[in-house]
Amino acid sequence: MGSAGNSSDSEIREHRIPEEAVKILKSMALKWDDITDADALQVVPLKGAMTNEVYQIRWPTNSDKESQYRSRKVVVRIYGKGVDVFFDRENEIRTFEFMSKQGQGPRLLGRFSNGRIEEFIRARTLSAADLLDSEISGLIATKMKEFHDLQMPGPKSVCLWDRLRNWVKEAKRLSTPEEAKAFCLDVMEDEISALESNLSIGHQHVGFCHNDLQYGNIMMDEDTRSITIIDYEYSSYNPVAFDIANHFCEMAADYHTETPHVLDYSKYPGFEERQRFLHIYLSCSGTQPSDSEVDQLVHDVEKYTLASHLFWGLWGIISGHVNKIDFDYMDPTTNVIADGKRKSTGHC
Repeated sequence: MGSAGNSSDSEIREHRIPEEAVKILKSMALKWDDITDADALQVVPLKGAMTNEVYQIRWPTNSDKESQYRSRKVVVRIYGKGVDVFFDRENEIRTFEFMSKQGQGPRLLGRFSNGRIEEFIRARTLSAADLLDSEISGLIATKMKEFHDLQMPGPKSVCLWDRLRNWVKEAKRLSTPEEAKAFCLDVMEDEISALESNLSIGHQHVGFCHNDLQYGNIMMDEDTRSITIIDYEYSSYNPVAFDIANHFCEMAADYHTETPHVLDYSKYPGFEERQRFLHIYLSCSGTQPSDSEVDQLVHDVEKYTLASHLFWGLWGIISGHVNKIDFDYMDPTTNVIADGKRKSTGHC
């Protein structure tokens, strides 16, 4: 946590804030009239990120507002090493800027060579328990539909299958022969092709998907109950059923326990809960959906559960080799892929 006074140079180095970023932060602080000392920045590590290192930076102010607002705050995001295999950083920056202009997320305040500085949103990050709260879940369903309907510039083709194939190739390149055998990487491309063929039958509604809608990427203003979706690294156009399937599977996760890689599938939403979520989601179009429309989307979402498992299973294999953030990537990989294969015809 940040100290009560100025952060010393050693503290800043300890938190791995690059000097380039510190210069930008101090330059920003000099432009704010309510900050009396630009050097008095405090560094607070934010936990829960598995791709980047994220810090809250704050300065005491001379504001006469309530005590909780007597500080200026921004967020520093330091990009994880080796994660360029997962997404194109420049595309992610363009998405971030677009979302900001649409009023959908924090503003981009500055960039440095291996990270950026973002607006601090005065809202709380959701917890694992929040995803199981019916009111909050309904708010997420509404926001998710709004997100999916965004008209992002550029191509609107499905990215899921090419991304999975690219990740299989990278996983093979990084894995030992023993790992490749344990994770069945030699047959994974064939399985992906078969899954794509199976899931591409019939109409698929394609929208702009977040693809990583876990609780840590959702914030809520306690006063207005408005939802903000953040962190767009994996965002792309995909079947919306995939994005929803992934969100349902995230309800089984709690990344703030002693075993963050262990998923509790007893928390996966039951059939009626999924119906309720998807009824709210479809209702956002302005008309009440029929029971058959809701049930069809429930069915489509379930079919994409295995794709979600493969997505994060491959991510785990690669991350175990390239990511230095403290998380047991390789252990959940076996469980996720195996569970996905066993339960591809049912829920997680």
